[in-house]
Amino acid sequence: MLKRTFMAVSTAALLSGLGVPAFAETPFDGPTSGPTAAGGKSIVVVAGDLKNGGILGVTNGGEEAGGTIGWDLRVLDGAGSIQGRTAAIGQALALNPDGIIINGFDAVEQQAALEGVVGAGIPMVAWHSGPKIGCDAPGGIFANVSTDAMTVSEVAAEWAIKDAGDGVGAIIFTDSTYQIAIDKADRIKETIEAMGGTVLEYVDTPIADTSSRMGPLTTSLLQKYGDQWTHALAINDLYFDFMGPALASVGISSKDGPQAGSAGDGSEAAFQRIRSGNYQTITVAEPLNLQGWQLVDELNRAIQGEACSGYVTSPALVTQEGLAKLGDTNEFDPDSPYREAYTAIWGK
Repeated sequence: MLKRTFMAVSTAALLSGLGVPAFAETPFDGPTSGPTAAGGKSIVVVAGDLKNGGILGVTNGGEEAGGTIGWDLRVLDGAGSIQGRTAAIGQALALNPDGIIINGFDAVEQQAALEGVVGAGIPMVAWHSGPKIGCDAPGGIFANVSTDAMTVSEVAAEWAIKDAGDGVGAIIFTDSTYQIAIDKADRIKETIEAMGGTVLEYVDTPIADTSSRMGPLTTSLLQKYGDQWTHALAINDLYFDFMGPALASVGISSKDGPQAGSAGDGSEAAFQRIRSGNYQTITVAEPLNLQGWQLVDELNRAIQGEACSGYVTSPALVTQEGLAKLGDTNEFDPDSPYREAYTAIWGK
């Protein structure tokens, strides 16, 4: 497991370890009390797109936690499209579950469908459902689990400024399908420009279409900006799954091309790229497995009419130097006893 001491969410704390981050066991900084497990519940996880490493990581954590608390979790995949997510919510409603976990898509996008869930009186919690983090999120969501997205964006932007040395020329990739993606990209742009850097272009391209779009986009941007393009910054690691091959195809090495940094979420593929120096330099990762456990805990509170915990997890700046201190793991899973803490709360 990735052992990191970054438990504060300030950008200064994260960037202080840039290049050679510290690794140590940390205490669990989440809730220490709450309702014991509600028995025998049937839960549906509506995943925005299981091809997305962040969504998959949270889903895996939720399934692990569900096994511990004693619930039956069923996962439905929205498969990366608005229509697919709408259909998955409809299918979830038809199953008449005790609770629903919305995983990795904007509540505003699915407002009409989620009104049906609220009307049916089914408790909902979410991961990355919008810009409001924590309790009483919009759309009838009991708790929206996330790190502080603005801190994540600032860390990625400040890394680029520091890494560029004598001047950054950044291209930012986002997806206007999601309000949180717009907010994250805006904060990256604001931070770079406030620190004297240059944003060459702000590219809006759907996450769901990265496999077909990122190759041609990368080639076009290289032709347009050439060596001015020093850094590629994206609101999700998935963009870089397909940028590297395009750079390699025109003979640009990872070292010589634009340096890639992601403001979330810390996918396994991103960790592998960073570890091997293969067309991605950093990611600002979220503790995905822990957040899956948190979703189950928040839903347990919602089902029993208790208050949400208000817990906000902390991100970590992941670098090649930090990964070199580990074994072969490609997951940010804090070395804190969160599993034991939640298990104790649930009385298991």
